[in-house]
Amino acid sequence: MYENIIFETSEGIATITLNRPQVYNALSSALIKEITKAVEIAANDESIRAIILTGSGDKAFCSGADLKAGMDSGFTSLGESLRENYNPMICAIRNAEKPVICRMNGVAAGAGMSLALACDLIIANKDAYMSELFVGIGLMPDAGSMFFLPRVVGMQKAFELCSTGRKIYMDEALGLGLVCKAVAYETLDETLSEIISYYKTAPTKAIGLMKKVLNQSFNCTVNEILEQEAQNQDILGKTHDFAEGVMAFLQKRKPVFKGK
Repeated sequence: MYENIIFETSEGIATITLNRPQVYNALSSALIKEITKAVEIAANDESIRAIILTGSGDKAFCSGADLKAGMDSGFTSLGESLRENYNPMICAIRNAEKPVICRMNGVAAGAGMSLALACDLIIANKDAYMSELFVGIGLMPDAGSMFFLPRVVGMQKAFELCSTGRKIYMDEALGLGLVCKAVAYETLDETLSEIISYYKTAPTKAIGLMKKVLNQSFNCTVNEILEQEAQNQDILGKTHDFAEGVMAFLQKRKPVFKGK
């Protein structure tokens, strides 16, 4: 079914592994389409409580666009490639109403950095780095970086990182808020497991609607967000998890959420 990714599900968790280690998991058209399809399948599966996105090996999460493959893709323009491939992939991640966690096993560069930033949390290999290296070939960052980056680091720092394309090592990335945690590669899975253990038993419906409203928060007025909070709280007030949470609170026990 898949030739460029490994797609696995276990105990409510979907793991999507970019599997082109020979080119440092560079993004070809085929790989992008498979990522998009897998994210959409996981997002629509009620049994899945969280999605992990990672790369094979310990060198690179994703080195960006596969320029050689791109020359053979048949697209007549870079804009066409973005509209047909990259943009649907990023939208699939942001529209998934459940947490998408990047296990950044190695370097995230170019569109690979954009892909990581599109996730809700990044747990990184402390020996990795990030880079908006587009400027090195005379391009601007794409695949969402121009949206995500200034919202995390501010306009001035975003301009500096985009216009220089320099490497951002994990100590700096942590300080800027680009990653949630940076740990030794040997403990990456252990750290990720601790985080996933929370999300796979959390109120997934509530977290999904939080993500939906947060996606819109920078583009709305206070009054518009207040109304979205009210509308979505109405939805959540009718869920199993709200009833269970209240009952558990009254009974002084830990709630058992079903993500519904």
